[in-house]
Amino acid sequence: MHRELVDGVRRFNRTVTQRIGALDDAFLSRTRPLGQARVLWEIGETGRDVRDLRQRLDLDSGYLSRLLRSLERDGLVRVGPSPDDARVRTASLTEAGLAERATLDRLSDDAAATLLAPLSGGQRTRLVAAMAEVERLLTASAVEVAPCPPGHPDARFCLRAYFAELAERFEDGFDPALSTSAADAEMTPPAGVLLVATLHGEPVGCGALKLPGAAVAEVKRMWVAPSARGLGLGRRLLSELEASASDAGVRTLRLETNRALAEAIGLYRAAGFREVAPFNDEHYADHWFEKILPGPRTLA
Repeated sequence: MHRELVDGVRRFNRTVTQRIGALDDAFLSRTRPLGQARVLWEIGETGRDVRDLRQRLDLDSGYLSRLLRSLERDGLVRVGPSPDDARVRTASLTEAGLAERATLDRLSDDAAATLLAPLSGGQRTRLVAAMAEVERLLTASAVEVAPCPPGHPDARFCLRAYFAELAERFEDGFDPALSTSAADAEMTPPAGVLLVATLHGEPVGCGALKLPGAAVAEVKRMWVAPSARGLGLGRRLLSELEASASDAGVRTLRLETNRALAEAIGLYRAAGFREVAPFNDEHYADHWFEKILPGPRTLA
């Protein structure tokens, strides 16, 4: 990683933490630091499972427990078993906690207005637009992509969502039984691989590779959740699949898609795939693509 890039990130972090008051023991002039205030905000008016809270905030379980205990001692939070499942711990705000959260919301609005006030109209627009871009990129950097057994709950979630979206978007619906196969065994090493992308512990995308043992492989089951679109995740999944195929000695990577998936067609073309004559009898395909891959990655 270039030193200039690392230095730029560190400068940005220092400026932001100082400007938003993250270094203050009394965030927004209240009696608690930013960490406790953020937990109050994330619990929200309806409460939240502790496991979900930990994943959303990317916090160590021990540290989150200490934050919750502090808020419980202050009478702002209750932690107990979920009414739906006694094995699940849930955090909820007390009446005092709801009032404190409302106060923090009002003070946060005032702090945001104070940050914008010295700027011109054009500068405000530029700053908010830049913040939105930074937020998008930071969210993209928080996505994790890793191989996943097809039977794992995260994999099943993605595949069900993928089938449901195709059924909704294709002119004649979608029946997996009519499509070329991508069975669990074909997405399990060494026959293939299934990648699943997660964001804060929740599955948000997938992509599979079928490795039939020859110099040709197929990309299957490419899907990104609507909530994660615009983060470059489709391209990232495709790049990871290409790298896996290259490492397995594959020279030609193929895929097919339906004309209804215009964004997928654009992704494949932008990634260097070229349209070719049909190479299979996929029931739902209107376009067939392939790409010649480089050799396996080498360690520097």
